[in-house]
Amino acid sequence: MNLPVYLYGHPVLRATTDEVTPDYPDLKALIADMFETMYTSEGVGLAAPQIGKSIRLVVIDADPVAETFPECAGRKLVLINPELEVLDGDNVSRSEGCLSLPGLSEDVKRVEHIRLNWLDENFEEHEEVMSGFLARIVQHEYDHLEGRVYIDHISPIRKQMIRRKLTNIVEGRVSCNYPVRYAPRKRK
Repeated sequence: MNLPVYLYGHPVLRATTDEVTPDYPDLKALIADMFETMYTSEGVGLAAPQIGKSIRLVVIDADPVAETFPECAGRKLVLINPELEVLDGDNVSRSEGCLSLPGLSEDVKRVEHIRLNWLDENFEEHEEVMSGFLARIVQHEYDHLEGRVYIDHISPIRKQMIRRKLTNIVEGRVSCNYPVRYAPRKRK
C-alpha cells in the first residue's frame, strides 16, 4: 500500500521515536508498504516518522544512485532500532532533498564515515562501517528517528532565505506527485 508522506511542520516529524519489538503488529506488511511508498515517491530512503509512525524503523534502497556513488550498489536495507556512531573524518557538503520537504534541496555538511548497528527485518543484528553517499543517506534517515530534518543542519541565514518555501509546505501550499499528509491546521 502506498502510504501518505507526512510533510514538514507535522508534529510527528519532531516526535521521539520508540524502539520496535518483534511483536510489533504487522511489521512485515509495514516494511513492504514503506518500500512501496519510497519507490512511488522516487526516494532512496524513508523513515517511519515520514509515514506517521513514531518508531525506529528505516528502509533504504540506494541502488538507484549507484552509477554516481558506487558504494550504493545493491544496498537495500531495513534498519530496525539503528544506533549510529560518527567516525573521525572531514565533513563533506552535498545537496540533499527530502520527501517531507518537497521542492527543496540544500547543501548539508555531514561526516563521510559512520559505524551503524541495527537489526534487520528478521531481528538479526548487524554492524557495519559505511562511507560516502551511503553514509549520508543513513545519517539523513537516522535524523528522522531523532526528530530532526536535514534543514536543521543548514545555517540560520540560509534557513531564513527558504522561510517562505517552508511556510508554504506547513500551510499546505505545495503539490506533490505522491500522497501526502499536511501539518494539522492551527485553530484561530
